[in-house]
Amino acid sequence: MSKAAELAKMGEVLTNSQIGGRRNIVINGAMQVSQRSTSASSITSTGYHALDRFQLLYTDAGTWTMSQSSTTPNGFANSLKLDCTSAKSSLASDSRLFLQTKIEGQDVQQFKKGTSDAEQYTLSFHVRSNKTGTYQVNIEDNDNTRIVGSTYTISSANTWEKKEITFPADTTGAFADDSGDSLAIMWALVAGTDNSSGAVPATWEAKVNTDRGAGLNINLADNTDNEWYITGIQLEVGSAVTPFEYRSFDEEFLLCQRYCTVYNVGGDQVHDENLIHNSAPLPGSSGHVDVANRAEWFLSYPIKRATPTITVTNPTELRWLSTGNVVQNGTSDVTFPVGLGIQRTNCFQSVAGSLTTSHHCDYWGHDGGSTYARLLIDSEL
Repeated sequence: MSKAAELAKMGEVLTNSQIGGRRNIVINGAMQVSQRSTSASSITSTGYHALDRFQLLYTDAGTWTMSQSSTTPNGFANSLKLDCTSAKSSLASDSRLFLQTKIEGQDVQQFKKGTSDAEQYTLSFHVRSNKTGTYQVNIEDNDNTRIVGSTYTISSANTWEKKEITFPADTTGAFADDSGDSLAIMWALVAGTDNSSGAVPATWEAKVNTDRGAGLNINLADNTDNEWYITGIQLEVGSAVTPFEYRSFDEEFLLCQRYCTVYNVGGDQVHDENLIHNSAPLPGSSGHVDVANRAEWFLSYPIKRATPTITVTNPTELRWLSTGNVVQNGTSDVTFPVGLGIQRTNCFQSVAGSLTTSHHCDYWGHDGGSTYARLLIDSEL
């Protein structure tokens, strides 16, 4: 690039206010946080399976493992890896495998969408696969059911390549200024005709499913040797690509906890460095025995985007310590009948016996063995 071109580009960056302040709208773009699991196998369903803030959309597209990988380009320690473990060489019409991250409307107001001053979107990311060919990535406006997309090419097998794509501004349809699902970035990896028989939406248009993977000329599910990696994802305002905005692990972890918190209870888990980096030990809590042999206690967690869903795995591994140093095992799942909020709820669990009504009690994590209680507090978009 000539000196004149460099100066012109810098002027564009300054004009679009891309220097200073928060630039990257994507959370966990460096794939640092993976609270649910660092590796989830046998995936055959839509969901948040492993790395925080990244969801798989799945229909009849083989079997997959999603993992946090240490295979990375220079400057990054982690990537998201998708590994095909059971192939689907002949796709059904509804077959699909998309990776997406969704962003709240109140976090994308800077694009001025739906106004005469609407801004462009610049997306950059590092990608790698053994399967070369043409892929597609889209931005979707879920408030107004609109879409824009672009293709990108993986040219060299098993080689990290950086992709930079600028999408046009959209003067139609504003993003809602709320905590709902307004914008999604979606990478198409497998697409049957229901999702590929249209045309790549090079300009903003009313969303049509057949356009979502129309630019794909590969089927990532056609062989169990296939794998695909991504990291360093950045979405920013304007047409100029700026260097990746690195955030500290603590900051990224707290941003992820607005949508998901995983607590592990008891034993050596609170001392396990890997788990500390990808989840947290359950914070201390006390309560009382509200009826004979039932513990009532309060669970606090970081403020969530909305009222969460709480799932307890291995609930009988919770131990309860009552007045008089009586320790009992939980005997049933934990229930949340009242008071469920965005930061705290009260919980109930029956125990094996010998807890006296109105006595004080504390949970007592299992201290031994390999099975632990685990709480997943989910408020994903």
